[in-house]
Amino acid sequence: MAAETSPDTAPPTSPDLAGLRTRIDQLDAALIAIVAERLAICREVAAVKEGSATPVIQPARVRDVVTSRRQQAIEAGVDADFAEQLFRVLLTETHRIEVAGHRPDPAPDKQAAPGERSGLDTVASRVDHVVVAVPDLVAATRSMTDRFGFHELTLADPRPGVAALAAGGVTFLLVGPQASPAVARYLAARGPGVQHVSIEVLNAGYARACLSEAGAPLLTDVAVDGDGHEQFFAADDPTTGVQLGFISRTGHRVGVGTANVLALFDTLAP
Repeated sequence: MAAETSPDTAPPTSPDLAGLRTRIDQLDAALIAIVAERLAICREVAAVKEGSATPVIQPARVRDVVTSRRQQAIEAGVDADFAEQLFRVLLTETHRIEVAGHRPDPAPDKQAAPGERSGLDTVASRVDHVVVAVPDLVAATRSMTDRFGFHELTLADPRPGVAALAAGGVTFLLVGPQASPAVARYLAARGPGVQHVSIEVLNAGYARACLSEAGAPLLTDVAVDGDGHEQFFAADDPTTGVQLGFISRTGHRVGVGTANVLALFDTLAP
C-alpha cells in the first residue's frame, strides 16, 4: 500500500524543477534590469522634452507603442492583451516620471486625437481603486479582512471613517458615516454600495478633454492634491448607475488619498 503523504508536506524538489526555478529567477533579475534601463532612458526623454517645450503626453506615440507591442507579442507567441496591459503599466510609470518634479503638463488644453482608439482608450491604464460607502466601517473592514483575505493599507492622509484595503493589485476604499456629515447623508439617501470606480489614466487633463469633447457628463474639473494625484469625476450615469473617477499619479508614488474622495461625497450628498 502506498505511504500516506501529509497535505502540509511538500514533495521533494526535483533537480529539473530547481534548475527551471533558478532560470526563472535569472530572467526576472534581467527583466528588472531592463525595466530600470528603460525608465532611466525615460528620464533622459523627460529632460529633452522639458528643454524643447515638447508636450509630455503624446497620444499618437502611446497608440503606436501599444499597437506595435501587441504585434510583437503575437509574433513571439505571447497573449496580446496581456502584453498590452504590461506596457500600459510601464507607460503609466513613464508618464509619472516625466511629470514629477518638472513643469506642469499642458494636457488640459488638448483635444482628443483621431484614430481607431478613443482618447480614453488611449490613456486608460487600469482600475485604480473602488470606493464603497458602508454603514458600519468596523464590520465592513472585518468582513473584507477575515472573510476575503484583504489587508489594510496606510492612507496618504488618514482620517476617521475611511479604510483602504487591498489584496494583490486590487484596492477598495471603504467610507463610513463618521467620515463626514456628507457621507452620512449620502448613505441615508442612497444606501450602502459602490460610490465610484476610479480609473488610472496617463494624464487626467487629457482624459478630461477627450471625455468633454465626446459629450460625457462631467462633474468636476481636474483637482491636484498635495501628493500629486490629478483627479476628476464624471457625473453619475443614469443608464448604468456607474459613477466614474479618473486619477493620474504624477507625483510621488504614495497610497490612496481621501481628500478628493470625501469632496465627491460633499458634491453628491443631498
